[in-house]
Amino acid sequence: MHNFLLPNKYINSDSPHVIKRALIIADENTNKFEVAKACFEYVRDEIKHSVDYEMNPITVIASDVLKYKTGFCYAKSHLLAALLRANRIAAGLCYQRLTIDNEKPPFCLHGLNAIFLEDYGWFRVDARGNKEGVNAQFDPTNEQLAFDIKIKGEYDLPEIWSEPLPIVTKHLEKHKSFHRLAQDLPDVFCI
Repeated sequence: MHNFLLPNKYINSDSPHVIKRALIIADENTNKFEVAKACFEYVRDEIKHSVDYEMNPITVIASDVLKYKTGFCYAKSHLLAALLRANRIAAGLCYQRLTIDNEKPPFCLHGLNAIFLEDYGWFRVDARGNKEGVNAQFDPTNEQLAFDIKIKGEYDLPEIWSEPLPIVTKHLEKHKSFHRLAQDLPDVFCI
């Protein structure tokens, strides 16, 4: 559990800007459940998904996601983990392998989070950002993610990571525009 509370290169929960935002969110809420939900809603609703809004720069590090208010799902999950960890709530990263167009290959990874709360244990949330056809919610008892697994080759990767997968950070750091990254999304082969 210890690693899910610590800052790292990409989930820099020790950044002064991340700490300031985390404290603002926590100040308005009375318990860890409310803080976690407010952090989730802040990232889901206030940080724009780079492709949906056609926004640059490509962000990777949580404090940059906060600064530029944009990121791909992976970067948004880094910020959510950082805000939660800054509030002493254990948070990790999870991934799904999904089709890019929801019907057929190619596939790509999709980034989301796992949160640990005493009354619920670990549960997943998806702060990707809602839009038509996407309605992710914060509900520890009835998971409501942005995307469901629908076809052969799609998977919920069961692991919870304390740091982002290297293939994800490599792709985020490699590209300079949302358009280029959208054409070269990371993927892993799952059996």
